[in-house]
Parts: sequence; C-alpha cells; structure tokens
Amino acid sequence: MKTILLFTICFSTGVFSQTYKDSIIELRIIHTGELIDTSTHILNLEEIIAFQGLAYFDVDSNFRITANFTKSIGKKFKMPTSTSRTPIYRRFGYVDFLINGELQKLTVYQNMALRKQKEYKNYLFIPFRDATSNHETYGGGRYLDLQIPSTDKTILDLNTVYNPYCVYSHRYSCPIPPAENTLKVPILAGEKVPVGYSKD
Repeated sequence: MKTILLFTICFSTGVFSQTYKDSIIELRIIHTGELIDTSTHILNLEEIIAFQGLAYFDVDSNFRITANFTKSIGKKFKMPTSTSRTPIYRRFGYVDFLINGELQKLTVYQNMALRKQKEYKNYLFIPFRDATSNHETYGGGRYLDLQIPSTDKTILDLNTVYNPYCVYSHRYSCPIPPAENTLKVPILAGEKVPVGYSKD
C-alpha cells in the first residue's frame, strides 16, 4: 500500500523523469522486493522460499483513467474480511468512469483507524471484483488506492491495481469487496494471480 501511495504522489507531481511505462515497471519491481525482503516481515521465511514471482497485465496507459468523483459520506460499518476481523470503514464517495465506452461505478471507502495516522489521513480504498476475478486474477478481488481528491475529478490508475496479502499468505485478514463493487467488464490491468498460484 505504501508503495502505491508513493507512486501516486510522485507521478502526479512529476517527480518521475522516466516514461510512464518505466515508472509502473519500477513500482512492480519495488513491490516484489518488499514481499521477499525478510526485514519487511510481509512473508515469513517459508513463504519467501515458496515464492515464484508476481504476474501482471501489460502496462497500458489507456487504463490510467480520468474519473468523476462524487463525495458522499456514509455511516460507519464493519467491513467483512477473509477472517473474523471486521475493521471499521465508511463510504467516502463514488467514482464514475468509462471502460471501452461503458460507464462504470465504484464505491470508495475510508478506513476509520488509518485516517487517524498522519501518513494515511488522505488515504482512500477501492476493493473490487471484475470479469477477470477467479480467472486471470484473484477470486477474492483486487485493491486500488486513492488520495482524497481536491476536485470532482480524479485519476484512477488501474495499472497499479494490486492483490491483497491473502493471495501470498493465509496468515492475513483481507477486506472482501462489497457486492456493489463488482464490475461486469474485465479490468485487464494491474496484478494477476502470482506465478504458481494455487487455490488450495
């Protein structure tokens, strides 16, 4: 998550001097490094040894989309996860955007615990499923991070869509995308299931 947010900030402010595609590839290399770095403690030694690598859709700048953002604060609720843990979220708003000429809509959420932390106070979260889920991508859905928009427009960079940690380890508790965040179209961008991934 931190890597995704760093990329969003750097790219939007023009910090990166390389091309957009190179920037995304660099982000993916960093992400892989974080997973297999024993000092991050994301994966344990057994999981690192079993790790075969990540897989992604090709970088496609057409999936860096300008979306309409509508702020709409909802009531706090317990977000279901892959375990009994139920973190508190609230709806923060909606994003509307086009994929192949078809209008799509996703609900944007805010984690109530994270918003109290300085580095995540502007952090928003979009868990979703699409037509690739349980096929090319993880059946439990994928995630997209977002900064609180300052206008009614925002950039959704679907090339940065990533898997929950549950894909790599059964030790994690991962938010399950609400039914309203299921897209009928395939999002052929971002992270696929990892190399050698097994549902068992």
